[in-house]
Amino acid sequence: MTMKSRILMSVAAFALAGASPAFAQAEIQWWHAMTGANNDVIVKLANDFNAAQKDYKVVPVYKGSYPDTLNAGIAAFRAGQAPHILQVFEVGTGTMMSAKGAIKPVYELMKDAGEAFDPKAYLPAITGYYSTAKGEMLSFPFNSSSMVMWYNKDAFKKAGLDPAKPPKTWPEVFEDAKKLKAAGYDKCGFSNAWATWANIEQFGAWHNVPLSTKVNGMAGTDAVMTFNQSPLFLKHWTNLVELQKDKTYDYSGRTNNGEGRFTSGECPIFLTSSGFFGNVQANAKFDWGNAPMPYYPDVQGAPQNSIIGGASLWVMGGKPANEYKGVAKFFTFLSDVDRQVKLHTDSGYLPITKAAYEKVKASGFYKDKPFLETPLLELTNKEPTDNSKGLRYGSLVQIRDVWSEELEAALNGQKSPKAALDAAVERGNQMLRQFERTASK
Repeated sequence: MTMKSRILMSVAAFALAGASPAFAQAEIQWWHAMTGANNDVIVKLANDFNAAQKDYKVVPVYKGSYPDTLNAGIAAFRAGQAPHILQVFEVGTGTMMSAKGAIKPVYELMKDAGEAFDPKAYLPAITGYYSTAKGEMLSFPFNSSSMVMWYNKDAFKKAGLDPAKPPKTWPEVFEDAKKLKAAGYDKCGFSNAWATWANIEQFGAWHNVPLSTKVNGMAGTDAVMTFNQSPLFLKHWTNLVELQKDKTYDYSGRTNNGEGRFTSGECPIFLTSSGFFGNVQANAKFDWGNAPMPYYPDVQGAPQNSIIGGASLWVMGGKPANEYKGVAKFFTFLSDVDRQVKLHTDSGYLPITKAAYEKVKASGFYKDKPFLETPLLELTNKEPTDNSKGLRYGSLVQIRDVWSEELEAALNGQKSPKAALDAAVERGNQMLRQFERTASK
């Protein structure tokens, strides 16, 4: 054999050796927005999947806050460098759907990859938020939560209230908050985080009242907001405005920055995400519990079901079929009943499948930790309707700010509740029409 032949064979062997790992294991990029203990959960899930098989390697990458991660994913897609999986918070659903060519719907992904997939195996209140009007799942539910009412049991005792019987209706909340205020909680009888999630989005679903046409935007970008036409919304906003005057109710901001008012003991009743559990457990120096969101008892059929918060996993477009097969296998891995059970009981994330929820319930786990079942009882209270599946509006992050501005104007006495509601709807519709024009281009 000549020297030239030896060199050529060596080069060929080197090339094959160098190439074989790439063919043997496809890398799956997973961009997310989780920090602290939640980041640890994501890293462990990826490591467990990678250890369970050798064909694919899931690589989780932290990309900042929810808005930062969404923006990074869209920018990366435009540059031809999108990850395979992008974690997007629920209010980004409309934006993801309208990004033409940017996503591969989960129902298509699973079918193309030959993975067993039944949308009916998942909790309907969760999947409904991320599905088309035909029931086709667009993204994969991951870290889901809902809104619950946290309450200070020690404060209830001090005010002569029964801590084993938290208020169920809004009139009861108002009455109890006045007693709590008289017992020394004079800065805040009750409050909430996420102002519009509490007093528009969840409120509408819980009472089975529509926010707009087109199944709250889930059946088309040409939805028209109508919630200002509901006497119930006007009654609720009017009550909040009246109770704000003497701090029976006290506004705590547009996001969850005010949640510390509960753990500090300042606000003895506080509506916010079930995901607040970790902070309450770590920081509250009093006996506490949670309960379902209150409702107005004169509304026929109330309560209906709550809607979810948190985020789902979107599959980005333009990837090779082999890599999509790896993503599909990862989603099957995440759906495993025992894995969902452990994820729920360890982290507080909601189980996404019916079987996982039923298994935890049958084990008696909720007898010692009933507060972890509260959001599930809300989500599964009744089969979702067109008014309680969720909402899907383009520019929802910005629309929420507009809604908050108008609620704040009413609470500050700058506008009547009716004028504020009308403005919230009018301005929201203007933003929907702008988004609709942009999405159609």
